[in-house]
Amino acid sequence: MGNKATHDITMSTGNMLFSHGPLFLLVLTFFFIFSSGTVFAGDLRLDDLIQEALKNNPEILFAEASTSASQYRIPQAKSLPDPMFMFGYQNEGWRRYTYGEMPDAQWMFSASQMIPFPGKLSLKGEMSERESESLRASYESAKLKTVLRVKEFYYDLFLVYKEIDLIREKAMLLKQVEDAAVARYSAGMGLQQEVLMAQTEKYMLLEKEEMLKQKVQSLEAMLNTTIGRDVNAPLGRPDDLPSAACNYSMDMMIKTAMENSPEIKFRDKMIAAAEAKVRMMQKEYIPDFTLNASYFNRGGQEFDDMWSLTTTINIPLYYKTKQKQAVLEAESSLTGTRHELQGTKLMISSSIRDNYSMMKSAERLMELYKNGLIPKTYQDFELSLAGYATGKVEAITVITRLKSLLDYEFLFWGQVAEREKAIARLEAVSGINSKASAVTEKK
Repeated sequence: MGNKATHDITMSTGNMLFSHGPLFLLVLTFFFIFSSGTVFAGDLRLDDLIQEALKNNPEILFAEASTSASQYRIPQAKSLPDPMFMFGYQNEGWRRYTYGEMPDAQWMFSASQMIPFPGKLSLKGEMSERESESLRASYESAKLKTVLRVKEFYYDLFLVYKEIDLIREKAMLLKQVEDAAVARYSAGMGLQQEVLMAQTEKYMLLEKEEMLKQKVQSLEAMLNTTIGRDVNAPLGRPDDLPSAACNYSMDMMIKTAMENSPEIKFRDKMIAAAEAKVRMMQKEYIPDFTLNASYFNRGGQEFDDMWSLTTTINIPLYYKTKQKQAVLEAESSLTGTRHELQGTKLMISSSIRDNYSMMKSAERLMELYKNGLIPKTYQDFELSLAGYATGKVEAITVITRLKSLLDYEFLFWGQVAEREKAIARLEAVSGINSKASAVTEKK
């Protein structure tokens, strides 16, 4: 009778789900559970990914090339303008070539050089140097941001794999509930609905696992893009997540960020470049000089050659609409850059406070889940499962306890990942490099 009842309930469930027998359901279950074994092959080390990203990330390579290009502009800015050379011929009369016959017929040669007023070239060089230094700070910032993105994707990928592991572990526990429901139904002590409920929960776990596998592919594509690989390049499974040590106070991080942050250094150098530009524009009120040397070859023995040396000075006659406006423009840009620096400092301070609070909150929640909710909920599940086997507890109670246990373990590992990401953001913003502990955080 028990075998017939078991066969009937299995066939009834199969008709509702796949219209096949229990053997097919068993094979299908194992297929879903183990079909992604090749995806999990290999280990993925965070340090290796970071080193690869620092070498191959397109944004870093672009920032590095821009920094190198800016260094070549410095000697250009310090150099004099190109000299000018003129040559020509002057003839006397229109009827014939009179060179050597008439005193005003001559070949003319001249060279001129514009010489900026002393101090202008050095200011132009200083502007280029400060801009190059700002691009260097921007390059360092790009490296920190890239490292941060690699860490965030790595931690998210680790979390997804951990959630898949948890689902598979809970599927084994749910199998116990299903076996108990089938046994009770076979003995005439339980309802068909309880078996269906346990099997439905099992397939809901399989559905969630498939969704997580799709998330793995998305995270791998984004991680590959960040480290400079093809989006379809294979990636292994992340190693166990080390618990990063963060022994700095929030005030110390803010203070360090004000000194070491590439974003702040970038704005500081831009301010220095803007100040040099203001001084440069102020010097534009002073005229520049153009030296000109000429030689006149008149030919023949009767006429002596001639030469001349002249100086040309530009007159800033329209200074009200030109030089003065240029100074006002440079001063306005300087003011804007200073305000931008203050805004950056406020943003960095706010980001540090936010992530520091997030890190501390995650640590407290991890402690609560690890030492409180998870062990208590697991104990409650075991008691309810034992009670269900003896008919003292309903199946819905056992399944609810199991779902609560899975939720709490999801939340625990979610907080582990959030803590690591918060520390990574603190490192990127403040410039503090905390060293990861070799001890892996265990539940």
